[in-house]
Amino acid sequence: MAQEARKIEAMDIGVVIRQSPGVTRWAKWVWRAVALLPGAGPADWHVMRREGEVTEFHAGTRRVELFRSDCEAYAENLATREPSLFVVMREPQPGQPGAGPLELTLVTASPFEAQDYCDSGEEIVEKVPMPPVVRDWVENFVMAHEAFEPFKKRRRDKRRIDLREDGIGDPRIAQISDVYRSPTLLRAGQKGRLQ
Repeated sequence: MAQEARKIEAMDIGVVIRQSPGVTRWAKWVWRAVALLPGAGPADWHVMRREGEVTEFHAGTRRVELFRSDCEAYAENLATREPSLFVVMREPQPGQPGAGPLELTLVTASPFEAQDYCDSGEEIVEKVPMPPVVRDWVENFVMAHEAFEPFKKRRRDKRRIDLREDGIGDPRIAQISDVYRSPTLLRAGQKGRLQ
């Protein structure tokens, strides 16, 4: 008997963030998530590479969890031209001890969850291309759990709605012969009657 697929799977993924000089006087530095490190160990803003004023940090490692209930979201992500993981970051709270320049909040494969964080406006959400090993892992999880429901055509009600003539004609017209006729202007000398 085949082993049943697990409902939740997880992988530790390190996030590489690049610090580069800002292009305006209002932003001294630009911070961007640029790469992912599958299976990375713990890190806290470890400098990986420095070239001139550009520095790349292993900002931290977060656990990416895949849930069976989110397979539709993962399938949507995999169907895009470039499947990605979404890195959610925020400005650290003032006075928070040991905080880096950004607080690494979450890494997710669900575009729907990432959209929820985009809606708040308090977090920075970066889309980073999935490494091939992560893409294979997500694809295998989706194939093991996705249960596609066949399309079911909705049946119409049998109730007749054409039997009642609601809103036909003008109620000011007394004739039954032409219910679609509109009232004409009153002619001089005729008071109170519509033609």
